[in-house]
Amino acid sequence: MAIVGSGGAGKTTLANTLGAKLGLPVIHLDEHYWGPGWDPAPDEQWRQRVRELVGGERWIIDGNYSSTMDLRFARADTVIVIALGRWRCLARVLRRWITNRGRAVQAPGCPEVISFEFLKWVWGYPSGGRRRLEAALAAHAEAAGIIELRSPSDVAAFLASLP
Repeated sequence: MAIVGSGGAGKTTLANTLGAKLGLPVIHLDEHYWGPGWDPAPDEQWRQRVRELVGGERWIIDGNYSSTMDLRFARADTVIVIALGRWRCLARVLRRWITNRGRAVQAPGCPEVISFEFLKWVWGYPSGGRRRLEAALAAHAEAAGIIELRSPSDVAAFLASLP
């Protein structure tokens, strides 16, 4: 199961909830991409790491990282797209920053920070990020069921529908 969506959409929260409910291992891509001090993994090393992460039989993986969507979507039997509005996502990002400022919550050695570039990315996700996502889904998720959740109530209903 692959979970994607804008920053602040709730990917990590949904992944953790699903993992606990379904008894599946959860993989948070941020923990594998970022080194201490927000040092990104080199491209080929990153792709190799994702190949290893999705090599298992059963998993829930959350994160965007369009450069590796092909690897994840080709192996996923379900892709969950959390498509909340940009204002809600921005508010959640800001709340996460205020609540966790200075603590490493996304990845070890990476204290919570906020930047104009990240806020701009969150704001632009419904257009630019969504286009890249749609292209990756069309090209690599032929066998996957795609579930789109557009609101917190959609997320709650989806979780309630699971055994």
